Amino acid sequence: MQKKDREELLESIEEIDDGFDISYLIITFLVVAIMILLIFPKIYLSNQIYYKSRAINKLLDNYEILKEENRLLKQKLEYQRYKNLVLGSIYEE
Repeated sequence: MQKKDREELLESIEEIDDGFDISYLIITFLVVAIMILLIFPKIYLSNQIYYKSRAINKLLDNYEILKEENRLLKQKLEYQRYKNLVLGSIYEE
């Protein structure tokens, strides 16, 4: 780089520095705060939906397990009734 180019670059940086003051910083913080206020409810609701759906899935799994267990118990009960009926008729004769 030549000396002239360096001086021009330094002058442009100084112009940029002069253009910023405290109002830009305050506006930036306000914009960030507004964005956080707008995004936070969505994140909160998404998390709540996620945890509720996990609880629902766990309950559905338990329901399916209990239904299967109920089917097996009914099957065993039917077997015991049949066994009772057959053994009862054998001993009655």
